[in-house]
Amino acid sequence: MRWLGAVVLLGTTAAGCRNATATIEPSVQFTTIPPAAVGGSERMAAIGGRALGVRPGQQIVIYTKSGVWWVQPLTAQPFTPVQADSTWQNTIHLGSEYAALLVEDGYRPPHTRDALPPIGDGVIAIATVRGTGDLFTRPPKVLTFGGYEWDVRDIPSDRGGPNDYDPDNAWTDAEGFLHLKLAKRDGRWTSAEVILKRGLGHGTYSFTVGDISALDPSAALGLLTWDPLVVDQNHREMDIEISRWGDPKTPNAQYVVQPFYVPANVARFTAPAGTLTHSFRWEPGRVVFSTVRGSRAGQGERVAGHEFTSNVPTPGGERVRMNLYYFRYGPVPPQQDVEVVIERFLYVP
Repeated sequence: MRWLGAVVLLGTTAAGCRNATATIEPSVQFTTIPPAAVGGSERMAAIGGRALGVRPGQQIVIYTKSGVWWVQPLTAQPFTPVQADSTWQNTIHLGSEYAALLVEDGYRPPHTRDALPPIGDGVIAIATVRGTGDLFTRPPKVLTFGGYEWDVRDIPSDRGGPNDYDPDNAWTDAEGFLHLKLAKRDGRWTSAEVILKRGLGHGTYSFTVGDISALDPSAALGLLTWDPLVVDQNHREMDIEISRWGDPKTPNAQYVVQPFYVPANVARFTAPAGTLTHSFRWEPGRVVFSTVRGSRAGQGERVAGHEFTSNVPTPGGERVRMNLYYFRYGPVPPQQDVEVVIERFLYVP
């Protein structure tokens, strides 16, 4: 009887242990904290911690703050598993602050966020921490072009693969033209991007671009709208893209309404030599792209055009962006520095 009693007691104790484990409040902790530093695609460090009260299927989502919050380590790899001993670890890009979210199975983390999400809607627990050491950053660079103010990008992105951006790669000259440069600095390729400070909504957007017929096959020029916070409308992205995507035989230009993997959302064409004006007219449920020779939309010889009526976004938090970057999925890197001159930006409601 004493032996049976011991068995019952053990069983009761084990059940008590299971119940205690089941009632642990979910939480996230940091045990390895990266330094605070200006981010970059080649500047990475280890991060790690513990997650308590985790149920099967739940994972960690890490964000780095560099201007906004960026999911880590890549947009294509946004999840970090929790190990059997409750630890988690990864290697991420650097920033000023770091966040770890414990999330439910099936949670879809946004690529970027202005602010971290609250608890709920798939987010179970959140922990944040400042990077170690002192962070030095130069003031943000702002340019005036086309009668508007533009922020100059100085943080990395995954567009075209992991790319660093240097604010010295964007400037305006005495004529008021905007210069974007793809340059190799200190042994690494750096890209350029300018971002309009405010949204404009429906209307006609036109971009006059100097001769790009000799653009390196591994360089890409993008003239687009982008909303970093709205995933369900494909970031409100509409593109005029000048690139051969690493293949010299590919037509060098295309119009796109995202998502690009829908064949009907892409219209490719060949942009000829000389100054060209690319434009699109954005209306409810419709966007019409056009490319003409010369510096005035609608006044030169038309060389290409296309109308889209599917997947056209509604206005919201989108901003116009102009970027020149290294398309890293091509077979060879650029053969030399690349510079593009944008002579004019014009918006008409």
